[in-house]
Amino acid sequence: QVQLVESGGGLVQPGGSLRLSCAASRSIFEFYGVGWFRQAPGNQRELVASLTSGGTTRYLGSVRGRFTISSENDQNTMYLQMNSLKSEDTAVYYCNAWGPSGANYWGQGNQVTVSS
Repeated sequence: QVQLVESGGGLVQPGGSLRLSCAASRSIFEFYGVGWFRQAPGNQRELVASLTSGGTTRYLGSVRGRFTISSENDQNTMYLQMNSLKSEDTAVYYCNAWGPSGANYWGQGNQVTVSS
């Protein structure tokens, strides 16, 4: 019933920027929180950034200061702005939203590749 559709992944050079978008079928703030996860080959899935309905943000230490999570309620959209990208940021990125009764929703995933 709830769908999250991602866009914006692709190839970028080190030091470059990229913005990921995640469009939800309902208001982002109908959820308790939203976030972005990533998983690189051979690595565990990491929570990169999260945003609660109260506006609190948290970031993975390695991306803090470079990445920004935000939302646009009128567009039912959340974003991950990624600046100063490094090769270590290469991964599949997934948007996520969670709500009442343990509800948890995922986007389809987007490949982000940071390479020269």
